[in-house]
Amino acid sequence: MTEDLQASNSAVEELQDAPVVDEAEIESRKKALEELIEMMRPSVRLDGGDLHLVSADYVTGVVEIILDGACGSCAIAGVTLEGGVDRLLKEHLAWVTEVKGGVDETVDPLESAAQGRGAYVPRY
Repeated sequence: MTEDLQASNSAVEELQDAPVVDEAEIESRKKALEELIEMMRPSVRLDGGDLHLVSADYVTGVVEIILDGACGSCAIAGVTLEGGVDRLLKEHLAWVTEVKGGVDETVDPLESAAQGRGAYVPRY
């Protein structure tokens, strides 16, 4: 019971420390994020992939991105996420605290590989 109370108190403290972000700021952050993603997409598309926003918490700064197309079978998709997407989002949007990302692996590997071009590096 003591552990539950401590966990509950900790959660309350986190909520109290959370930044207050008004609607205007949320709209500003949303627009800036969309513009930055649109700026990055052509580079990913050159190699046969694409980049999509899955979700964003404009208060906590947690953004989730997914790569698809040729990225599903690309050996360096993780580098694109960490070295490119994550870095650019955090550098250009000071409110972004965490970038979660993944690769859409539901696409057939042969179909994904057939889309690859440019700097695409096959995983298989």
